[in-house]
Amino acid sequence: ADCGWNFIVLMSRQGKVRLSEFFSSYTESAKRRILRDISSDVLPRQPKMCNIIEKGEFKFVYRRYASLYFVAGVPPSMNELIVLEQIHLFVEALDGYFNSVCELDLVFSLHKSLLILFEMFIGGMLCESNKKEVLKSIVDAEELVEELGKPGEDTASQLDDGLSYQEQFQLGRKPGRRGPTTQGAGPGR
Repeated sequence: ADCGWNFIVLMSRQGKVRLSEFFSSYTESAKRRILRDISSDVLPRQPKMCNIIEKGEFKFVYRRYASLYFVAGVPPSMNELIVLEQIHLFVEALDGYFNSVCELDLVFSLHKSLLILFEMFIGGMLCESNKKEVLKSIVDAEELVEELGKPGEDTASQLDDGLSYQEQFQLGRKPGRRGPTTQGAGPGR
């Protein structure tokens, strides 16, 4: 996979992972090592330093936007300037959807951020670079879910299909649960 990203990680200045997607196969310990390397190698760097760090079998190419670092892990042979432009394109698409994206948008709408990422990148390769087309596809998907949903149903949970348990918990959902959450609505009440 020398033509696409191996992974993308969005990390806050405090080292909290806000979004991570691994397009290549890694063990859990390798993923933890990568996240540890990002927080120890990328976060402490000064703003005027180079945005590329060579690290073993891949390079970290990163860009900082406000309080977030967008870090792509790419093969050593990949052009870093193209990766920086791809990161910027992803940020512009997020900005277009969230109307000036911020860290809280990623925390509370992780599934939307992942939808945008998956609409643009397949297997780590940029497949759709037209921001208008990406945003149109996301809006179309939302409208389809609304159309197919029942009145009063929590349609946002239907968009969680395909998210990991960790990502669903980050969204405040119980994995696999559908419909509105009603407290105290047990039998005999």
